[in-house]
Parts: sequence; C-alpha cells; structure tokens
Amino acid sequence: MNWIKSIFFVIVSCNCLLGYAQLTKGNLTILEQTDYKTTKYNTVTATTYKKNGVNYVFSGGDGAFINVFKLNATGELMPVGAYELQNKKGPARGLVAHNIKGTDYLFVGNKGGNSVEVYSIEDNGSLQRAFVLNDTPETYLGTVITLKVIHIKNNFYLFVGGLESTPGLSCFKIHKNGKLSHIQSLADDDLMHTDGIIGMYSHKINGKTYLITGGFQDNGISSFEVFNNGNFKNINNIADNTTNRYLTGTYPVNGVTLGGNHYIVVGHRHHKYYKRGNFIKKKDFIFHGDGVSVFKVNEAGELIPHSILVNNAATKLAGQTRIEILKIDDSEALVAIGTRDDNSIQLCKLNANGVLKPSGVLDTNYPIYYGLTSIKIKENFFFLSGSVDPKVKKMFAYKVNFKPKNGKKLRHVVNLKYKDAATPKEVNRAVENFVALKNKIPEIIDFEWGINNSKEGKSKGFTHSFMLTFKDEKALEVYLVHKEHLALINDIGSLIDDVFVMDY
Repeated sequence: MNWIKSIFFVIVSCNCLLGYAQLTKGNLTILEQTDYKTTKYNTVTATTYKKNGVNYVFSGGDGAFINVFKLNATGELMPVGAYELQNKKGPARGLVAHNIKGTDYLFVGNKGGNSVEVYSIEDNGSLQRAFVLNDTPETYLGTVITLKVIHIKNNFYLFVGGLESTPGLSCFKIHKNGKLSHIQSLADDDLMHTDGIIGMYSHKINGKTYLITGGFQDNGISSFEVFNNGNFKNINNIADNTTNRYLTGTYPVNGVTLGGNHYIVVGHRHHKYYKRGNFIKKKDFIFHGDGVSVFKVNEAGELIPHSILVNNAATKLAGQTRIEILKIDDSEALVAIGTRDDNSIQLCKLNANGVLKPSGVLDTNYPIYYGLTSIKIKENFFFLSGSVDPKVKKMFAYKVNFKPKNGKKLRHVVNLKYKDAATPKEVNRAVENFVALKNKIPEIIDFEWGINNSKEGKSKGFTHSFMLTFKDEKALEVYLVHKEHLALINDIGSLIDDVFVMDY
C-alpha cells in the first residue's frame, strides 16, 4: 500500500479510486481531480480545442460515437453532445482539431471504417460532418490510429498513419471546405519505422518542417522532411536494441522546443504486456525494462539519441500509452506519461538540457489506453484522462498545482483510520513502528502524534494523527523513498483502512 508515501489523495469516482502525487525538487506538484463524466464508450482517445474563448474536449473510444464536453476554468466537464460516425462504424481514433483558413475542423480516424472523417466544429461545440475519406489501394488508412495536421505557409496537410494490415504513411491536402485530396503515400519497408504508427509529432527548424513517426510493430522511430507541396522524404531511422534503447512497441510520440533545442519524447508499451500476441509481427523481442527516451532533432531533421528516463521502484512507466507535454516556459516543460499497465500518470519535468526528472505520480488505479490529453486555461494546467476499465468508463479532469515552499519548514501530516479487524495489539505495534522512524531517518527534525479525542463528530473515523517536520522539500523527498519508511509501509499497510495526508 502506498498510503504513507502520498502527500495528496482524492476520491476520483464512486468506485473509490485513489490517486496521489509526490514531490518535485523546488516545488510541490499535485494532480488534483476536479471532475469526471461517464462516457459509456469514449475513453480511449481525446483531444482539446479552444473556440471563441471556450475550451472543448473531444473523446472517442470503443463505440461509434464522439463525445464533446466543455471544460471551464475550474476543471468542470459539461457535456455538449454525442455524434455518430458514418455507417455506425468505429471506433474513433487519432482525434485532432485545427482551424483551416477560418473554419474549425475535427479530424477523426475511423479505425473500423478504414477512413478519415472530417467534422466542422460549430459555435456551440457541436459537430457537423463535412467530408469522409475512404481508403484506397494507393493509401494506407487501414485501421487508422493517428492523425497529424501540418501547416506550411498557406497550405494545411493531414498525415495519416496505417496499422497492421496496411502499414505506411500518407499525406492529404486539407481544403477550406474540409475536403481532403491525396498528395503522397509511402508504404512501410525494412528501413522506415511506419508499421503501426500510433504517435506523430512535427518540428519546424530554420524554415523547414520535419515529421517524426513511431512504429509500434517496427520498434523504432523515423524522421521525414515535409516540403511546401506536401510531399515528404525519409531522413533517418532509429531502431530498438537490447541495451540502452526502449522502443519495443513504440507508442506515444510527442515533442517540445526548449532553450532553442528541439526534443522528441518517445514512450513504448512493450510487446510483453499484450496477452493477445497473435497480432505482434516480430515475436523475437527481448525485454530489458521500461523507459522513456528523449531525442534531439538537429538542423538536418535527423533524430539523435539524447537521454533516457529508466523505470525504477519510484516511477510508474510500465505500458506507456500516451505522453502529454505542457510547456511551462522556455526552460521547462511538464510531461505527463499515461500508462495502461501501471494504472497511473507519471509526471516529469523536462529541462532545457533535455533531461527528464520525475516530479510526481498519480495512481489513477485505472488503465489509460491512449486517452490522455492536456490544455492550459489562463495560468492553470489541466490533464484529461479516460479509463478503459469496463467498470469505470469515465473521462476525468485533473488540475496541476505548483506550490512553492519558499524555504520554510515543511510539515507532513498523516491521519490514519485502522481497519475494524485490527486488534489493539496490532494497532499499538503499528504506532510504535511509525514513531520509531524519528530515530531512524535523520531528515525528520520533529515528530508529534496523538489519538483523536474530538467531540464534534466530524473526524470521519480517523483515529490517529502523526505530524512530521522537515527542513525543506528535499528532506521530505528523501524520507518518502527511505528504506525504513518503505519497510513500514510493507509492515503495517494491511492494517490501514483509510488515510488522509496534508502538507503545509
């Protein structure tokens, strides 16, 4: 149980799912759940878009519908409507919204229909179908997963990635009325990593545009230069290995420019996590761990390995399915990594030197399967996450809080409710072991505890309160991962019915 490890937790649904976030050096980072809405099906993919000052969330998933929500400045989701895909086929994947010469469009990959559907976004956020692009022998729209809009001068292009039976990459010109016309397609080969494109990102460098794709089946990433007329050519390709690369099952691909450096952040859901292995084409993979890779893109558009965040006991990176990046300023970005197998959102900071540093974990207790998106509203950062657990099936909104401590002493308050089945002897032993930490962990500079004796009747069953004082955040961070603290969690965690933790 990770109860003592937490600094903040929330009830995120009626199913009593718990989440928490840990410390980052320099400030406290918290993912605070603000709202959730039942979507029945559409929790697999999502995107955000702002129109006329209103923030919208579009979500798709297992059914033949697209859900639309408004998101206000406090993080509340308000349903707008549900819109059916053509011929009642689906599900929707690869949602991306963009303004094309004055008209707002939502582009939708219809995975089951092997097509791309284009919808105009009306003033109230509702959707009107404008165009449907069906697959042909010359294009690679089979099992559509990912779409990417690229704007070059006065032209807009939609790049589409194919999956499984028709791997490849295609480009279509987007016209003002939402229609798509074919420009170029490249079939996957032994060199490029375009078999199973689930992630794409583009950088503009010195007037040139480069597109980066991840190949889920190819276990690697590729870079392409995109020309003004929409044609494109392969620049370079980087494959997985069994030592210092983590690209088996390349999945989410995102990027950001910091301090003049152009970065690509790549995650993977390793093939070992798939119970249905029949669709995995290369079955001779070797598992040597989980990690998130950072690549630089140079002026020639070449991908260069730069740094890696390797999964360990303090991080949650197993089965990465989505990476969202919110730029804080030119020196730092917030990176959220959604996982299907760790049931979590791992928060990291990416600095201008291209190094990822963990800054907190939200234990969602539900699997995230591609359905993670983000938006900044005024000065607030929000992440929207969907659960593919059939018992949950909700879209959740989370707000990111940054709380600098300004060098003041930090007090860490843990309130506990023990299980009814716990005997007095077991409770006393648990208390003694907790109190003993003050002599085992030097970072604890003061320790108080007591048993609740409030007469107001508002204690909600919590009986024991412990207040630990640290000189700063770094000291608390050391405490959270200290072997004695972790041993206490393993020893008495089974006795705990509930926990409420606060820091000030």
